[in-house]
Amino acid sequence: MISLEPLRILKNIEFRNLLSGRFVLIFAFRMLATLLGWWVYQLTKDPLSIGLIGLSEVIPAVSTALYAGHVIDMNEKKRLLLICNYLYVILIALLLIPAFMNLGFTGHQTTYYIYGVIFFTGIARAFIGPIVPSMIPTIVKKENLPSAITLNQATFLTASVCGHAVGGLLISVITIKWTIVVIVALVTFASFFFWKVKPQESEHNKSEVKVWESMREGISYIFKTKEILGAISLDMFAVLFGGAVAMIPVFASDILKVGAEGFGLLNAASDIGSMCIIVFLALVPLRKNQGKILLVAVAAFGLCIIGFGLSTWYFLSFAFLMLSGMVDGISVVIRGTIVQLKTPDHIRGRVLSVNSIFIMSSNEMGQFESGVAAKLLGVVRSVVFGGIMTVAISLFVAGTIPKLRKMEY
Repeated sequence: MISLEPLRILKNIEFRNLLSGRFVLIFAFRMLATLLGWWVYQLTKDPLSIGLIGLSEVIPAVSTALYAGHVIDMNEKKRLLLICNYLYVILIALLLIPAFMNLGFTGHQTTYYIYGVIFFTGIARAFIGPIVPSMIPTIVKKENLPSAITLNQATFLTASVCGHAVGGLLISVITIKWTIVVIVALVTFASFFFWKVKPQESEHNKSEVKVWESMREGISYIFKTKEILGAISLDMFAVLFGGAVAMIPVFASDILKVGAEGFGLLNAASDIGSMCIIVFLALVPLRKNQGKILLVAVAAFGLCIIGFGLSTWYFLSFAFLMLSGMVDGISVVIRGTIVQLKTPDHIRGRVLSVNSIFIMSSNEMGQFESGVAAKLLGVVRSVVFGGIMTVAISLFVAGTIPKLRKMEY
């Protein structure tokens, strides 16, 4: 039964400002991701070069994530959020140098510069990724947390859809260099909303907490809480092998031949599906059997990826990606709710940082894995292989982690 009750949480001004800032920030990040995939592939015509974008970001992000979780739990969160926001402004602005200036670099040399910039954004991402989710439970009441998580995901995916589509459109209309200017302006604008959020001081005395013990506490909590461990492990391995989105520039350019405009829409297809289903779930929340639904959704995601890999018709490819986004949206809501509900406030930053390691490993390493697999197997075979592995992983997790299969909230 449809109910508007979950949407009443938007009357919370602080929560609304946090979501607004995140919307603008994710909108800009997705524009940047779209631009980088297209830009690097046009410079090199090598699918592996797309995979290296993810690798250049995930290495520093994963390496610093545990420490980031400790810093988030020990410090005032609003200040950290703003520092990361402005650091992103500076780093993205560095991409304007090769975009506007003729430095005499070859296409591959320019990509090395891009990889270097993305390396440092990975460090910033290790901090900014867990900050917003860790702030939500202190802004909203516990009984409103599932609705807040769903709306947070809806905000993320709506921004992703718009960012992907607008990114592809702007590349074709105003070129790469001016699209970067727009991205820098948007990331700067996001800070306007974050300034309006109240400071959130740490519950800990930093002088009494040792860094290594703090980080170990976060890891230990996840490994002893099987529902969290199962949910984030499923996400990591499924997306690691099912990351067909990384190869969309190749499909758009060489297989479907739809150009930058078609690429932007195709890149947004899965997010369109996710956005639609998450809006639906905000109005019609899942009431039972969430664990089983999660496992079925991941298996269905794998099947959609197989269909996308085999398709040579643009509209069918778009449909498969949109369906993959719908089932992935279901799993995103369930996973996010499990992690938030099962995590105490005092350790939330560290748990979400470990969670971000799994997410970053799956997304960026999935992008790298897709590039390597495409190089070895060919683009189509690599995507189909990834879809098959995703289905297999969902079946494996269903059989080995019964607590996740039986999970309800």
